[in-house]
Amino acid sequence: SGKSTISKALAQISGLPLHPLDSIVYKSNGEFVAREEFDAVHNDILRSESWVIDGLGPIRSFNERIEAADTLVYIDLPYSVSYWFVTKRFLKGLFVKPEGWPDGSSVIKGTLNSYKMLKLSPEFWNDEFTSKLMDYSNRKEIYIIKTVSELNKFVCARAK
Repeated sequence: SGKSTISKALAQISGLPLHPLDSIVYKSNGEFVAREEFDAVHNDILRSESWVIDGLGPIRSFNERIEAADTLVYIDLPYSVSYWFVTKRFLKGLFVKPEGWPDGSSVIKGTLNSYKMLKLSPEFWNDEFTSKLMDYSNRKEIYIIKTVSELNKFVCARAK
């Protein structure tokens, strides 16, 4: 849905370190790292002064990031657009490894997992989630992006 693109842009614009979760969740051969190893790296990132994290990861760590972050960006594009972005990444990935893609991870397997996640997403990414996210608005900056145009404007506005 544009998470990697926007995360990279925000890190470049702000000078904050970028931490793609896929590179923390997976070993270089594409297998999952041990949960304890992931937790240790994840906790070190959260204890650091500032960061940009790209990805979902295990749900417990996701909730920890929501609590620790001072800014939350929720990309809530129509599912048809998200499916297209995954498909486009796959087609490009047949020729060039997608940027931030873990070494050794299969683009085909990753694409199938992305399609699976998209199919399950309405159970989690829904109006109830948006409402919970807005509960943080009195103490965090919250951005909810619903179109590709808003996504591009969001990045461009920060680049100035």
